[in-house]
Amino acid sequence: MSKRPIIRLLKILLPILLGVFLIWYSLSKLSFQDIIGFAKNADYKYIILGVFLGLLSHLSRAYRWVFMLEPLGYKIKLGNSIMAVFATYLINYTIPRAGEVARATILTNYEGVPFEKGFGTIVAERIADMIVMLGIVAITLFLQFDFIYDFLIQKFDVTKIILGSLSLLLLVFLLVVFIKKSQSKIALKVKNFVNGLIEGALSIFKMKKKWAFIFHTLFIWTMYVLMFYVTTLAFSDLNGIPFGAVLIGFILASFSIAATNGGIGSYPEAIVIAFTLFNLPVDPSRAFGWIMWSSQTVLVFIFGGISLLYLPFFNRHK
Repeated sequence: MSKRPIIRLLKILLPILLGVFLIWYSLSKLSFQDIIGFAKNADYKYIILGVFLGLLSHLSRAYRWVFMLEPLGYKIKLGNSIMAVFATYLINYTIPRAGEVARATILTNYEGVPFEKGFGTIVAERIADMIVMLGIVAITLFLQFDFIYDFLIQKFDVTKIILGSLSLLLLVFLLVVFIKKSQSKIALKVKNFVNGLIEGALSIFKMKKKWAFIFHTLFIWTMYVLMFYVTTLAFSDLNGIPFGAVLIGFILASFSIAATNGGIGSYPEAIVIAFTLFNLPVDPSRAFGWIMWSSQTVLVFIFGGISLLYLPFFNRHK
């Protein structure tokens, strides 16, 4: 039997199994009834505001995609772009990254944009998003350097940290040298991937509306961070939360979305890990994670479901 079908199957099953395990683990620590109790006592004006900020980020992403396609000679309807974006988020809850394929396919079906060109713009915007995410990580490391340094000193031996860091740097250096000189298939794939990232990032500055693209990219991620922070205000147990906890919580929660389908199960546990570093109470942190994830998931399911149903009617003349 070929290995490829097995690998594909594992890519689908492993995130689902991990999500199921994390749901069980999380609910074993904080029951569903306890989460409902926290939800009843939450200040819903902040939750609603958080959902609204999330909605703005999605609309901005859809608008950004419209003028990304213009240099390619395609002027698509904003409505199709919005519905394709929401359909992407919804479909990603089923099979990881299947939403991106569906998004490009929707554009092909209803706007006549060739699949490879539509998918290429999606890859380019993901590169831009990754650069901003790395920027947020760098800013967090800079702002929270003392906290992170003290935490590492308390938890780990200083000599081991230094030796580990030097070993890691040496390993990275040797890996870079090997990849540059090697002609193996894996090395060539890595080089092509890195070159593609660099080329994609630089292509942003060649766009006619590059400043609009940069503005919307920064706006999207600003809304993400604000959405996260504003929702914490709904919980009295998290009042006065340090901004460093917000940033670290946001980063870990963002990475958790890639671990399981839509972050199910992993999202609240990532927040618990981040918030307990700042000695915030565990139960309110876990409840916040579930309610934060649930509110944004409801937004995606409502608008994503409407989008998938309404797309054929919106384009009935095509």
